[in-house]
Amino acid sequence: MTTQNDTFAAVDLGSNSFHMIVANYVDGRLQVIDRLKDMVRLASGLDTRRNLNAESSERAIQCLERFGQRIREIPKGNVRAVGTNTLRQARNGRAFLAEARKALGHPIQIIAGREEARLIFLGVAHTIYHETEQRLVVDIGGGSTELIIGTGFHPAHLESLYMGCVSTSERFFADGEISAKRMRRALLFARQELEGVEATYRRVGWDAAIGASGTIIAISDSIAECGWGKGAITAEDLEKLRDRLVAAGNMSALALASISERRLPVFAGGVAILSAVFEALKIDRMAISDGALREGLLYDLIGRAHDRDVRNKTMSDLAERYGADPEQAKRVRAMAMDLFRQVRKSWNLDSRTDGTLLKWAAEVHEIGLSIAHAQYHRHAAYLLANSDLPGFSREEQFNLAMLVRLHRRRLALEELQQLADPDRPAIFQLCLLLRLAVLLNRSRSLAALPDITAVAGEAALDLAFPKGWLADHPLTQTDLESEREFLADAKFDLRYA
Repeated sequence: MTTQNDTFAAVDLGSNSFHMIVANYVDGRLQVIDRLKDMVRLASGLDTRRNLNAESSERAIQCLERFGQRIREIPKGNVRAVGTNTLRQARNGRAFLAEARKALGHPIQIIAGREEARLIFLGVAHTIYHETEQRLVVDIGGGSTELIIGTGFHPAHLESLYMGCVSTSERFFADGEISAKRMRRALLFARQELEGVEATYRRVGWDAAIGASGTIIAISDSIAECGWGKGAITAEDLEKLRDRLVAAGNMSALALASISERRLPVFAGGVAILSAVFEALKIDRMAISDGALREGLLYDLIGRAHDRDVRNKTMSDLAERYGADPEQAKRVRAMAMDLFRQVRKSWNLDSRTDGTLLKWAAEVHEIGLSIAHAQYHRHAAYLLANSDLPGFSREEQFNLAMLVRLHRRRLALEELQQLADPDRPAIFQLCLLLRLAVLLNRSRSLAALPDITAVAGEAALDLAFPKGWLADHPLTQTDLESEREFLADAKFDLRYA
């Protein structure tokens, strides 16, 4: 648990801009104390092979060094940094993230598009709350556009489309020239991306449409500067803005003080996307929210610190959906966590991150049985790695899937090499604990297991059973012998008596 006055920070590595928000959480209320922003335009640094070039990477690292200096004194558990569409696509993303982690001083997680959408909705809901009103929230980023329908704090429909202001501007307005033909082509491109979702969204419907983040705020500001409206965007005003862009002929000739010099090159693409959204979803008016992804990150992070972690519900829902035996999961979880508590200090494991990951793995390790008993650990790992899991980053999903994948049979050490270097030792150790917890509960007996003492060494684990217990349970003793042989291949010594 946190104290009544804690400082939190959220960092959003977007495809267009990097944002950081720092806030105090005082007696149940969030007080923003600092905001930092840098228009890095990371998406423009992706080459044809989807590798980040050196120039954009260097801009990003320099920005993160500045951010890192600001949050140096904030506890690690109170900072969350996420990357979005461009880092989802980048083939050399792992190398970049290693440098970025050093620059920021904190891990950076890549989140899936629908998780990004969930967090955006959470940020908007906390900024403009209404308990019963059904909202459509639209967020146009540098590389993707998120569309969410939900009520209160609960999103019901989430979509992330691969179009953003940077990518669309570079495709249709790269030289800055704007013509009616180019604008129409950009609009049609965006309409194509929207084609798969527009019927569903229009059928579900909403009471109010809300736009979030820099692109839509910049469009709203430019409309207000032109004197057409204030505080909202109407379909009529958006059409007028489009006409003004075409009349200017080139972005450099667009005389609007509300559009910063750094946003100017990607503005036309944003206008085209928002126009397509208005057309496809038949929107007449869109209100504006100051809250978006980074605010959603903050509230999600605070929820985790105060035992309101959405990931717990995600795991319980997943176990229920795939019919995992709750009693067996409970037995395995209890044994895994008992072993964890005994070895945590020796192996330098973290109660909040490592312990929670082990708990979740125990709860869902059998979901693959819903597909087939043969290789069910592989089936479970596939489900965990490829499902949309609200609250989880891609890295967390992958680590969880790896734990479940390796919880039985041969210990596939070569697969552990796929993990990020900083995560590998802890995941290996957690894997051993899960394997032992499953092994000791293999009989699925209702009878309680005896007290088992665990003493951990750097590459060894000693288990002590009550005198005579193993002799009375020869099958368990045989299973432990097989496990010792599996672990010996990993140069790990399992001893028991």
